[in-house]
Amino acid sequence: MRNNLIKVAAAVPELKIGDITYNTEKIIEVIDEHSDSGLIVFPELSLTGYTCADLFQSDLLLNEAYTALIQIADHTKDLRITVVVGLPIRFENCSYNCGAVISGGRVKAVIPKSYLPNYSEFYECRWFSPGKGITGKAIRIGDEEIPFGTDILAEDPVTEAVLGAEICEDLWVPDKPSTHAALAGANIIANLSASNELIGKQEYRRELIKQQSGSCYCAYIYCSSGTHESSTDLVFSGHTVIAQSGSVIGESIFPEPTHVEETLIDLGCIMHDRRHQNTYENELTSNYRRVSVNMQAVGKNETNIGEMSQILKKYEYPVPRNPFVPSDDNTRDKRCRRILQIQSSGLATRVRATGINNLVIGISGGLDSTLALLVCVEAKKLIPDIRIIAYTMPSQGNTSGLTYKNANRLMELLADEAYEIPIKEGVELHLTQLGHELTYQGESDVTYENAQARMRTYLLMDAANMKNGLVVGTGDLSELALGWCTYNGDHMSMYAVNSSVPKTLVRFICRSYAGMCGNRELKEVLISICDTPITPELTPSRDGKIAQKTEEKVGKYDLNDFFLFYTLRYGFEPSRTVAYALRAYPELTLDEVREAAGNFFKRFFSQQFKRSCLPDGPKVGSVSLSPRGDWRMPSDASVKLWLEDLK
Repeated sequence: MRNNLIKVAAAVPELKIGDITYNTEKIIEVIDEHSDSGLIVFPELSLTGYTCADLFQSDLLLNEAYTALIQIADHTKDLRITVVVGLPIRFENCSYNCGAVISGGRVKAVIPKSYLPNYSEFYECRWFSPGKGITGKAIRIGDEEIPFGTDILAEDPVTEAVLGAEICEDLWVPDKPSTHAALAGANIIANLSASNELIGKQEYRRELIKQQSGSCYCAYIYCSSGTHESSTDLVFSGHTVIAQSGSVIGESIFPEPTHVEETLIDLGCIMHDRRHQNTYENELTSNYRRVSVNMQAVGKNETNIGEMSQILKKYEYPVPRNPFVPSDDNTRDKRCRRILQIQSSGLATRVRATGINNLVIGISGGLDSTLALLVCVEAKKLIPDIRIIAYTMPSQGNTSGLTYKNANRLMELLADEAYEIPIKEGVELHLTQLGHELTYQGESDVTYENAQARMRTYLLMDAANMKNGLVVGTGDLSELALGWCTYNGDHMSMYAVNSSVPKTLVRFICRSYAGMCGNRELKEVLISICDTPITPELTPSRDGKIAQKTEEKVGKYDLNDFFLFYTLRYGFEPSRTVAYALRAYPELTLDEVREAAGNFFKRFFSQQFKRSCLPDGPKVGSVSLSPRGDWRMPSDASVKLWLEDLK
C-alpha cells in the first residue's frame, strides 16, 4: 500500500536576539536530531529573532541572515527533508518578513508575509512591507535566482505532499493566504509565527488553527517564537499546534528550550476528505508556481501491513480502539446526550408529520431495543401526547430468564402500555405449514431462527394497525453493516431510530442514560442490560441461560465497528485498516485481525441488498449506511478486490 504518513515537526529552538550564528547552530542541531522528519517548521524570523526592532534596518543583520540561510540549505543536501525558516529579505528597495523553504541543499522558495500587524503592541510596518500581491517574482540569494512571492507551493511528487506557507497575522485575517493555497492544492500549511502571550489568546489561537485545518481539509503546522524572545514589553510562549482536518493532534506551550512538537500526519485521510466533499472547489492552479522538494514519508513509500503497523507503533500514532466513541468521559457523555437528542427529535418530527402519536416497539431485554425505547421516552418529552406501547414477545425455550426479566421491568418503568405475546405457537404453526421440523435443526438452521424474528415483526406491524401506531425500529448501524438482521423481520419498521448508531456506542448511550436518569430502579435495569452478552436469542437457551452470542458468529463488535469506521469515513483499503487495527489492538496477531477483516468485508458486500431498502432513520454521525444518504452501493458488487488487498 502507499505510505501517506509524514512526520512533521514544529520546532522552537533556543535563540539569542540578533545572534545569527548562534541561532543557525541551534536550527541545524534540530534538523540533525529530527532528520527522519518530512517537514520541520521554525518560528517567524527565527534566524534573527522576531524582536530585533530597528536592528532590522541594519545591512549587517540582513547580510548575515542571507549567509546563514545558505549555510542551513547546504546542510540539507543529503537529507530527504523540507525545512521552513523565517528571516528578513530585501527585494526592490523594500524589506519583507519571509519564510524560506529549504530542501535538497537549496533554497527552493521565499514567501513574504501578506498582512503586517501595525496595532497595539505590533508595529511591523516600521521595518517591513506587506507581501500581498507579490507574484511571479524572483530574488537572488548567493548564485541562484529563487522564486519569490505569495504564489508558490512546494511539492514532493513521490509522497504527493504539497506545502503552502503563511506567516503569523496571515492566519488572523478574513482572506487567509492559506485558504487560497489549499484550494490550489496545498495539503499542508506551515505558519511561522511570533504571537505574544495574553490571557485567553492560547485558546483563541488554537480554535483558529483547528477551524482553518478543518475548512481547508489540510494539516496545519503552527510554530510560534519561544520564551527567549520575551524582550522588553512582550512575553512569548513557544506555542506550537499541529492540527489535521479540524482536530488538534499535537500542542505545547511554554516548553523548556529547545522544544520540538512532532507527530505523524496522514495525507491519505486529508485527500479522501477533499475528494468526498465536492463543495471543495479548486482554484486555478495556474495562478501558483510549484517548486519540487523532498518531504519523505516515514519508512518506505510502499509498505505492507506489518511495516505500516510498525511505523504507527514506533511513532506512537494515536489510533483509538473505538473510533465512534470519545475516550474522554465528559466528551462521551455529551456525545451520548446529543445523539439521543438527534434521535428523539427525528422521531418527534415523524410523529408530527403523520399525526400518529402511538409508538409501537418490541422490547427484547437487549441493548438495541432498550436504546430505541429511551428514544421514545425522550420524544415524549417533546410531544407529551405520545403513547409508548411496548410488546415483549418471548420464545419459550429460547428467551433466557435474564433478558425476559429485564424486558418486563423496562416496560413497567417506561411504557404507557405493556403487553406480552408468546410467539412459540405462531412460530410452530408457521414451521408446520412449511414442512419444517418444530425443533432447531442445529447450526445454519436459519429457517427456524428467522421465523421467530419475522413473527415478531409481523405481530408488531399488526399491533400498529390495531393501535393506530408507528412501529419504531431497533436495529443498529453495526448490524446493518454486517447484515445481522432478518430480511423483512427486525430489518423493517416505520422509523428506524438506531440505524446510524454503531453497537459500540449503543452500550455507552444506555449506560450514560443510566447515570443521568435519576431513577434508581431504571438505572439498575439499564446497567444489567449493558452487562448482558449481545444475543438475538433465536436458538434454544441452555438451562434458561443465553446460548447464542452474536459476537461468536460475526466477530467482536468493537473490531467490526473499527473496520466500518475507517472503510467509510476515510476510504481506507483493507490492508491499511488492518495495519491501523494492529496499532489499536496490540494484543491481537496479524492473522487474527486479517481473518476478522476478511469476514467483515465478505458480510459487508454480500448483505448490501438489505441496506438498499432500509426504512427512514436519523443520521447522527459522520458514518451512515442509508441508501438515500451516505452509502450507495450496488447489491451485487464483487468483494474479490478487497479480499485480495488483505493478502
